[in-house]
Amino acid sequence: MTGAEGPPVSHRPVTHPGPICAVVLAAGAGTRLRPLTERVPKALCPVGNVPLLDRALTRLAGLGLSGPAAIAVNACYLGDQVVRRVGARAHLSVEPGTPLGTAGGVGRLRDWIDGRGVLVGNADAYLSDPTAPPGPDIAALLAGWDGDSVRLLGQPATDPTAAGTFDGHVFTGFSLLPWRLVRDLPATFGDLVRAVWRPAEAAGRLTVVGYRGTFIDTGTPGDYLAANLHAAGESCLIDPTATVTGSCRRSVVGAGATVAGAVNRSVIWPDALVGADEELRDVIRVGAGLTVSTR
Repeated sequence: MTGAEGPPVSHRPVTHPGPICAVVLAAGAGTRLRPLTERVPKALCPVGNVPLLDRALTRLAGLGLSGPAAIAVNACYLGDQVVRRVGARAHLSVEPGTPLGTAGGVGRLRDWIDGRGVLVGNADAYLSDPTAPPGPDIAALLAGWDGDSVRLLGQPATDPTAAGTFDGHVFTGFSLLPWRLVRDLPATFGDLVRAVWRPAEAAGRLTVVGYRGTFIDTGTPGDYLAANLHAAGESCLIDPTATVTGSCRRSVVGAGATVAGAVNRSVIWPDALVGADEELRDVIRVGAGLTVSTR
């Protein structure tokens, strides 16, 4: 298989009341994914040779949301990299100092949101549609929305009573918020769970919309590898500019990488090197010397 261009998207129209915008949260430090995130912000870590942030923007484009009037991206940790990657594709909100969290990041964008409902997505959420062509995906959050309630995309939890679940579901990366709840969010540190979701749940104004596809939170090296292996399928996903003279089994090899040895169930980042005497399994290779084990 060759390099990916991004996830498939649906261009079917979605009906909803009033104007909608989108915010992609990309400001976090990704501490659980270190040492990978010591070099690159988590939102720009590649999955299937596509940065996670690009995957989120592609999904939103499939709903007709694109450009700086319709999409905003927040940045903070290694924010200059996020700013360069986004370019003119979205409105940018660069948070000074430390990240403001999910609620603070949205609150800082109140003037830009300006009365609209807002679809909020985590850049680090890996989603893969359940069917080909794509199924309802995040479009299901918008379909039939009343413009006033809170909606979360979710999947049934292994333990429906566990902390962090909503109506027996785990959150899968995207939520839909009405303006009435966004307009009072301060641009100070806070999270949407406490500031919006739980209060809406207590008021009977929160609905979980089921997501039937694959969701992986890429927060740890093991989960990050799992997302890449899902993107690769049962084969290897190799960027056309990579050089592979060794062996490759169910791995992802990035642009400009060189694989002279053997890789199995691994992720080789762009421009990384695997020497002829190396055999890598269940790892992420960055550059010529950094190898992150996922076991």
